[in-house]
Amino acid sequence: MNTSLIETIKQAHARRFGQPSTVVAYAPGRVEILGNHTDYNEGFVLSAAIDLGVGMALSPAKGAACTVQALDIPEEICFDLPVTSPAKQPLWVNYVRGVVNKLGARGRIQPGFQATFAGDIPMGAGLSSSAALEIAAALALSRLYKISVAPLELAKIGQAAENDFTGARCGLLDQISSLFGQDHALVFSDFRTLAVETVPLAADICFLLADTRVKHSLVASAYNERRAQCEQAAAFFASVLDHPVKALRDVSLAEYNAFAVRLDPVTARRAAHVIEENTRVLEANRLLRSRNVRSFGKLMYQSHHSSQINFENSCPELDFIVTQASRLPAVLGARLSGGGFGGSVVMMLHPCDTDAVSQTIASAYERRFGHTCETRVVQPAAGARVL
Repeated sequence: MNTSLIETIKQAHARRFGQPSTVVAYAPGRVEILGNHTDYNEGFVLSAAIDLGVGMALSPAKGAACTVQALDIPEEICFDLPVTSPAKQPLWVNYVRGVVNKLGARGRIQPGFQATFAGDIPMGAGLSSSAALEIAAALALSRLYKISVAPLELAKIGQAAENDFTGARCGLLDQISSLFGQDHALVFSDFRTLAVETVPLAADICFLLADTRVKHSLVASAYNERRAQCEQAAAFFASVLDHPVKALRDVSLAEYNAFAVRLDPVTARRAAHVIEENTRVLEANRLLRSRNVRSFGKLMYQSHHSSQINFENSCPELDFIVTQASRLPAVLGARLSGGGFGGSVVMMLHPCDTDAVSQTIASAYERRFGHTCETRVVQPAAGARVL
């Protein structure tokens, strides 16, 4: 956690509102290591909270008025309680408004509040700055108004806020990763049972992110379209298989191979990605526990290839970086991270190789696209908390 970021937020809050903050909360972003678009298909994911995040400071206000100061934009928005619907603009305030609405269904949010937030997660980099904002807001508001909510319920509040107030039909991956992260460990999540466990990472392994600077928005229709296609595929398999199929998690690869020819080709490819990705995550979890990082890395490359061909949520910039990484012996594995359609590539390697790999990838990227990609080492980090 960036302690100077928290201090900046606290000082800005005191300057703007004339009083110190009552509550300060912090939530990290996340990196998805394996398990692309499997969360809303009730499947499996390996992810990590990272050492970049969002902090929020709160203090109570008088009456029903709420003021939210976003330092990074910079912008300030005011609204009154109760919050019953999204704002038309700006988009970012709906992450906070949505949390106020969903948390308000579990306890009394009254009187209003004053909030200041900022983060060090690059916007649009596929590291889930939106979920970090939701979770930081949920933690801070629940503490300010003394509303007791278990961590999994906080994750669901963040998800519901994003679903209903921004239109992005995201799963629970981002929120769970932010809440349940641990230092130098991956988070293994089962999105049917919502069982979460942490898997220690070998000490000589780290992750290098390469941000394509291709900005995406999960509110865009492509994400929701992929989810609808997965649901369509699950409904088809439910109609032809002799056992219950609630989601694509319930379809084996053998069953897919037997019946996929009856699906339209695009929907069949979407289903293939999710079904095979679940298998990859389960195998990767086993490999990680046996410290077989090279085989783990091969699964990351396979995952990206499937995103490229079957799920079609990659882009030329992401594909270029993964291809370049595959030519470097020091890179053990690489794939896109997050919803796709832009954002970042995550590469697994040894810490001693990060500088050389960063320089090689960045130089090749600039020659190909005419602008730089930003690289940074990220460490799996502790999850969200009230400070």
